Amino acid sequence: MTEVFISRQPLVNRQRRIIATRLTLHLGNPGNMHDAVSTLHALDGVWPLGAKPVFISCGRTNCDASLLNWSTPENATLELPAAVLLSPSGADLIAALQTWQPAVCLHFDPQAAAALSSGVQFRFVGFDVRRFTLAQLRLLSARTRSHGIGVAFNVDTADDFQACLDAGMTAAAGWFFTVPTGVPARTLNAGQANIVRVLNLVRSNADIREIEDALKLDVAISYKLLRYINSAGFGLSCEIQSFRHAVSMLGYDKLNRWLSLLLATASKDPMAPALMYTAMLRARLMELLASGLVDRSEHDSLFITGAFSLLDALLGVGMEQVLEAMRLPEPICDALLAKGGRYQPFLDLALASEGDDAKVIAEQAGMLGLTAAQFNRAQMQALSFADAMEF
Repeated sequence: MTEVFISRQPLVNRQRRIIATRLTLHLGNPGNMHDAVSTLHALDGVWPLGAKPVFISCGRTNCDASLLNWSTPENATLELPAAVLLSPSGADLIAALQTWQPAVCLHFDPQAAAALSSGVQFRFVGFDVRRFTLAQLRLLSARTRSHGIGVAFNVDTADDFQACLDAGMTAAAGWFFTVPTGVPARTLNAGQANIVRVLNLVRSNADIREIEDALKLDVAISYKLLRYINSAGFGLSCEIQSFRHAVSMLGYDKLNRWLSLLLATASKDPMAPALMYTAMLRARLMELLASGLVDRSEHDSLFITGAFSLLDALLGVGMEQVLEAMRLPEPICDALLAKGGRYQPFLDLALASEGDDAKVIAEQAGMLGLTAAQFNRAQMQALSFADAMEF
């Protein structure tokens, strides 16, 4: 079987929250549905089974009825170009869709009008914004509203995201929100600075009483910390009642990773929920990718590297300014400043998974000795982890 790497895009709604994920299977040339089905079957056991939809795209490879050999999970949505439904093999695909009735997203193209009358029920209608003007998108959104929920794909900028919503789209897929906007501030604000102080105290194994006194300066910090630790993503068997309880149950090292979440909560950016979701996914993905490759004692540091990788966008402060205020290990700082070091390859692979270049993903995975199957499964596990968090 050809190695098939998967990349992802988040779908962001009007409330600036990630409500679904779009997975693209890079099937290569030649690629076929057998490779697609085998790749999807290999995700059994790690498929994210939450309520959030997961869109499946086969990229540039034409789909056929054999794609339905995959036992489609309830939250999976198959993306199908209209041209595929109207191709010579389209009748078999239409019959299979009508029999198994998976959720389907119609990719709008010049043959979409005919595809909409094919007898297939569509849950979504997807528009690649690189192919349409905003005027066209507004018109097509209105005309297809009765056929499915309109979503936009490949949105590159925050302005394009807002324009898609104005044109009638329910959500838009892309990484437009990860790029810092505006002029970076020179210093952290008071709330951010206090969280950094707490983090530095924990990292230096300060007395619990001193840390508790720092937490009392902002009651909301304590509340948020306990909420994150008790979320489904953490998987504890009992509820943590206080900071002292957290220390006794987790120890300072484990607690440090969850305190790192608090710095992100100080963000005033309207895209903060989407940014935090993405940061947590990166954090967990880096930790999983490193399993068996680095000592377990460094897993928390890898997690924190991923968690802090979007701090500049979240806080509106340059990454160098953020790191100057924190006492972080050198490998974390080096990776966050793109200066290399032993954590850099893991961050580079996490970032590559958010792109659309299968060659780059394969090269980065190869540098770490990871197969496509290992990489893809780690992505699904990280996706489940982020889904379980409460932002």
